[in-house]
Amino acid sequence: MNWYEKLNQYFPVEEMKSKEHMELLLKEKGDIYHKDEGVHHVLMYAEFDNFIFIDYLFVSKDARGQGLGHKLLEKLKLKNKAIILEVEPVDYEDTDTEKRLHFYKREGFDHAASIGYNRRSLATNEVNPMEILYWSPSNQDEASIYEGMKKMYEQVHTYKDVELYGESYETVEKVLSYDEENNDDNNILSKL
Repeated sequence: MNWYEKLNQYFPVEEMKSKEHMELLLKEKGDIYHKDEGVHHVLMYAEFDNFIFIDYLFVSKDARGQGLGHKLLEKLKLKNKAIILEVEPVDYEDTDTEKRLHFYKREGFDHAASIGYNRRSLATNEVNPMEILYWSPSNQDEASIYEGMKKMYEQVHTYKDVELYGESYETVEKVLSYDEENNDDNNILSKL
């Protein structure tokens, strides 16, 4: 099974980029967009000057619990940049979502509760709320994480969207919001 099939089997259709989209990013944006692939994992990420965005992190069921996810994150943490990623809100009928959140909490990630993220899927046309998690070696604030998400959304998620999908994703202003008044009551990791 190739790297794209592994991702496609694990991630919901509304979160998946097309294979053409990812291959185009690897080819045309290879200075920032990267693939780290092994027998039991696929890691797709974008590395910018001051942060890394994890687009997809897949560890096969055969290798879970053996520290592979930890090792992959440690490799990125050594770059000494903030690490940002998107996760689905907890779905108690899908135990993987809660396990995933526990994993990121153990790895030292925080929930950017002040960032709202609602992206319409071009595949399903449904709006999908997502949560933003981040790890920072220098205690970056959520405002800088928000700026990083905007940059990533414009350079990675929407890259050549009309050419690839026949229509464009919504603008970054419509998809991402920042509310500095938002408090820890909405922190999904503190509820675990």
